[in-house]
Amino acid sequence: MTDSEIPERYLDGCARILAEVSATGRRLTREEVASRRSLGEQAAEAGYGLRSLVHAHLSAAREAWPHTVGSGADTLAALQRMVDAFAEGYERAQRLAVRQEVAARREFVDDLLYGRSDLGRLAERAERFGLRLSHAHAVAVAQGPTAYEEGDPVPRQVERSLLTRFGDRDILITTKEGRLLCIAPGHQDEVLAFFAKQAHAATDGGRVAVGRAQPGPGGVVHSYEEALNALEMAERLELDEPVLYAADLLVYPVLTRDRQAMADLVLNTLGPLTTARGGAEPLLQTLTVYFDAGCVAAEAARRLSLSVRAVTYRLERIHQLTGADPADPAHRYKLQTAVIGARLLDWPAREL
Repeated sequence: MTDSEIPERYLDGCARILAEVSATGRRLTREEVASRRSLGEQAAEAGYGLRSLVHAHLSAAREAWPHTVGSGADTLAALQRMVDAFAEGYERAQRLAVRQEVAARREFVDDLLYGRSDLGRLAERAERFGLRLSHAHAVAVAQGPTAYEEGDPVPRQVERSLLTRFGDRDILITTKEGRLLCIAPGHQDEVLAFFAKQAHAATDGGRVAVGRAQPGPGGVVHSYEEALNALEMAERLELDEPVLYAADLLVYPVLTRDRQAMADLVLNTLGPLTTARGGAEPLLQTLTVYFDAGCVAAEAARRLSLSVRAVTYRLERIHQLTGADPADPAHRYKLQTAVIGARLLDWPAREL
């Protein structure tokens, strides 16, 4: 923008004040400084760039200069004070605008993820933040060792990476309850995969869960809840994968949909383990690792830092107590399902 495109009202009184200062050597009055701040705020709200505005002030001073007499130092000092006050007002208006934008963004994200707003109105507001809620969307949630908020270095770093890679692709990066979120169109799997990679690295090895793409304004909420549930299940099941996909974990919600039935299975199948010396925990851990190791006793022993004989003894003890043989395919499914249920229900630490 050129100086000629800056409206004269933002330079109102500049030449006159400089002429008076040059002639008398006086300082700017409090009212004149306040008026410069006010003009700076108005220029910021109108969307003019500060660089162009400062240049316009200097041009105005240059035009007035040949008509002034007296101390050039006083005139320059006055010009400096005028520009400083103008810039102060400009920056104050920008900070206020940023705070208002952050507040509006936070309110929108809260309404979007809690489903508290009218869906039609929510869809209108979403376009302001680059989302078209008539389309399907998927949500990825990253959880790190610490909580993250808008404006923190980690969210900014991840957002910069995505914008550099994909540009403006209707992507929203935000935070919620200390976690980092990415909301993207459901057909753009590469966006969420890249987000997961960047968030995992930026959060020092944090875990990322990706919900399934869901249609409509309410789809974001459903995908977000799926991602949260995946994170919770991963913690309970002690899964090692850094990136989890809700679609790959659908079996677990199915298993726990009837909580009472699962609790009955756990107690009836594994309850006798509580009578063992040392309680159920060591034997339950052995079963967990044994199944994770593909029912290979030698690999389970390596993971447990035990001898193969010790693992074999524990498996035999489980057989004696429960009547189910972990090595028998006919018994294995029931035992493994009960073990998964115990981990999901946090048994035996929590009573069922």
